[in-house]
Amino acid sequence: MLDGKGDFGEWREAARRLLMVGTWPAAVDWREKHGATDLFADPPPARPNAEGKPEGTRPEITVPRAFMTLAETVICHSDPGRFTLLYRTLWRLQAERNLLDIVSDADVVRLNAMEKSVRRDSHKMKAFVRFKEIGASTSTTSTSTTDIMEVIARPAPLEASGIPIGRRRFFAWFEPDHFIVARAAPFFQRRFTDMDWIIATPKGSAAWDGTALTVTSEPADDPKLTDDADTLWRTYYSNIFNPARLKVKAMQSEMPKKYWKNLPEANLIPGLIAGAEEKVRAMAEQAMKDPPAFHAKVREAAMPKTEENTALPGTLEAARAEARDCTRCPLSCKATQTVFGEGPDDAKLMFVGEQPGDQEDLAGRPFIGPAGKMFDTIAGEVDLDRKHAYVTNAVKHFKYEPRGKRRIHQKPNMGEIRACRWWLKLELDLIQPKLVVAMGATALTSVMNHAERLSDYRSRTVDLDDGRALYTTVHPSYLLRIPDEGRKREEIDRFREDLQAIKSLSDTL
Repeated sequence: MLDGKGDFGEWREAARRLLMVGTWPAAVDWREKHGATDLFADPPPARPNAEGKPEGTRPEITVPRAFMTLAETVICHSDPGRFTLLYRTLWRLQAERNLLDIVSDADVVRLNAMEKSVRRDSHKMKAFVRFKEIGASTSTTSTSTTDIMEVIARPAPLEASGIPIGRRRFFAWFEPDHFIVARAAPFFQRRFTDMDWIIATPKGSAAWDGTALTVTSEPADDPKLTDDADTLWRTYYSNIFNPARLKVKAMQSEMPKKYWKNLPEANLIPGLIAGAEEKVRAMAEQAMKDPPAFHAKVREAAMPKTEENTALPGTLEAARAEARDCTRCPLSCKATQTVFGEGPDDAKLMFVGEQPGDQEDLAGRPFIGPAGKMFDTIAGEVDLDRKHAYVTNAVKHFKYEPRGKRRIHQKPNMGEIRACRWWLKLELDLIQPKLVVAMGATALTSVMNHAERLSDYRSRTVDLDDGRALYTTVHPSYLLRIPDEGRKREEIDRFREDLQAIKSLSDTL
């Protein structure tokens, strides 16, 4: 007999005792004190042997961590069959260690569905709890005499001016599907720690007084409070409602109708939906208006100033200015800016990388990120001064994939390489370097104007058709991505040898 109100500890102790004495799951009748029983429990997956234990049962009790995490959530479900299901799964885990990995297993499917339901219920509680301040403007239509009502009715101490003394007090009523109050209460404590509050539900209540968080499993009654904040909620919701983006099914999925009766703004929803089509039609027919003068000034101030191109045609500076507005490939749409090459316009040595990274995209300069710092460090070890070389990239815009707050580097495709080769060829024609160093497969493809295997050209000098020499090595970012430290040291040493060879070749130019 369990209390059955989301207390994982009571079920765990009972299950441990039963498992230690080898009690077969079908022999256990799990019941709740408030009368609900598991009338529709599934039959056991296999029959017991003569000793009352399943075949292959291990003498020791082992519980995977994944099951404990799953069970702590499932125990909060309101289905009375959860106790039988959890114990049967625990019993089976003694012989089937990988049971939870079998996603098609009937018990695992049911457990995962219960866990999802509990998590969704917790999410909805955090989204749809509406606090009402307990004070002079609070009114109730309830005749309940519960302890919660006594707390609500207790007057707050006031100063002589009528201002409440100390912390403000709030109350919220919510109707969850499952026993989730204890799970959700710490969230509200962290979020609303500067005020005293009570959240009451038919499945228990939580209270915070600035010092202690109190949770009870006793059911509460709805005092049906109203206050001035209800009007604010309605005003807020009516102003953010966008009829042009209305999707009724999606809205009802995120805000199910069963929660509407406790949301002050919900009584506006039917009228807003009914009038949405007419409002969209009126918005479409409305003539365009000029923005307010103040808005126009703000927008003008925020717009980037276009620098006048005063460079002489046919110079590197003119090419750099022209490249700022490059739209030769789609990469320009997402990148912050064009990252053109930099260095002496008569350099005899040119390094060609692959593409800008995150930091280069933001700063507008090549080789200043982690890969560029590694390049500078190793080049300094062989007395190769970057200031005397021209440094650029085969692709001038940053290609990336957003993941959260990070931008993850993506390799340019052949179309993007060929579109940007126009700029690399212009740099080669204007600077006229004697030695070109391709760092990485993308750079090699761009310089050669066709795909080649990097390993076929690595650490080799070849003559190009235009009379220049080409030396090929890896890109420094490759060295940063090697997970094995031993292999990384070997590749760094080889890259250092490549730069030493480049230094020797450049000294003869």
